Amino acid sequence: MSEESLSYEQARAELVQVVERLEAGGATLEESLALWERGEKLADTCQAWLDGARERLEKAREAREAE
Repeated sequence: MSEESLSYEQARAELVQVVERLEAGGATLEESLALWERGEKLADTCQAWLDGARERLEKAREAREAE
């Protein structure tokens, strides 16, 4: 599943799994690099969701204050 189609909750859950696998060790260097790259993409997806939520809240607050 591409990062863009994941909900915040899905991306966060997969990111937790990636971190757990990396912390557990035992993966080859290539596997570890692939996991790290996936984790970076998932972290970016989570941050985009959080930034979007923050923007929506700020707009709602501004609209309320303008009333």
